[in-house]
Amino acid sequence: MTQGAVGASFKQRVRAGEVLLGTFLQLASPLATEIVAQAGFDWLLVDLEHGSGSEATLLGDLQAMNGSPVRAMVRVESGERLRIGRALDAGAHGIMVPRIVSADQAAQVARYLRFPPQGLRGVALGTRGAGFGRVAVADVSRLNDEVLGIVQIETLESVESVEAIAAVDGADVLFIGPSDLSVALGIPGQLDHPRFRDTLERVLDAARRHNKAVGTLLRNAQEVEAATRQGITFVGISSEASLLANAVRTLARDARAAVSRTVAQVSS
Repeated sequence: MTQGAVGASFKQRVRAGEVLLGTFLQLASPLATEIVAQAGFDWLLVDLEHGSGSEATLLGDLQAMNGSPVRAMVRVESGERLRIGRALDAGAHGIMVPRIVSADQAAQVARYLRFPPQGLRGVALGTRGAGFGRVAVADVSRLNDEVLGIVQIETLESVESVEAIAAVDGADVLFIGPSDLSVALGIPGQLDHPRFRDTLERVLDAARRHNKAVGTLLRNAQEVEAATRQGITFVGISSEASLLANAVRTLARDARAAVSRTVAQVSS
C-alpha cells in the first residue's frame, strides 16, 4: 500500500495502490449526497444500475459534491457509448460498468471513456465535464488521462476472462460485485466460502500482474481491515440508503426497548 504523492491525480492515486474509501449513492437525493460528500470519503458512486435515480437526476447528485474533495464515480446502467458519454459530460470523474464478461467488452468500454484518437467518445467541450468550454479541442487528451475506468467482475465469464480483462488499457479497477459473484458461484452471500476466496485471489493475482487496482463493496467498516490486507484498495462500504435504513431501524428498536423497560418498571 502506498500513499498518494502530493499533487497526484485521483487516477494516479488509484493506480499507485493507495487505499481509497467510498460509498454508493442510491437515493437520488442531492441533499443526502451533500451530507455524504462532507463525511470524509475519497469517492462516491452514483448508482444508476440499482439506485433510485436516472440520467435525469444525475446532475443534481454531481453538483451536490461540489465544495468537497470527493471524486464522483457513476455506475451506468450498461456499457453503451451514449450512457457513458452522458455521465462523463455531466462531470463524472470515473465510470463503473457492470457485468463485464470479456476483454473485448472491456476494451470497447475503455474506448467509450476516451476522446479520439485513443477512443470513441463524442467531442462536446461546452459540457460541465469539460469545464463549459475551458478545455480546448487540442487538449482533450488531458481529459482522457484523468478518467477512471472501473469494470465489474461479477460473473463466471468475468472470472474466466479476468487475466485478459486486467490487461486492457483503461480498465483501471477490477471491481468485484460480491453478491452477484457469490450467486454465480453457487454460494449466495457466502463470502468466506473457499470457492469465493479462491476466486478473489484469482482476480487479485491478475490485477497484480497488470498493475491494476481491485475494488469491492463491503457491508460495514469492520470488514475494511481484512479487505485491505488481502490487497483490495478501491474500497466501497455500503450505501447511503442502507446506512439510513439501518440507523433508523436501530433507533426505532432501541426506543421501543426503552419504552418496554419503562412500562415494566412502572408496572412492577
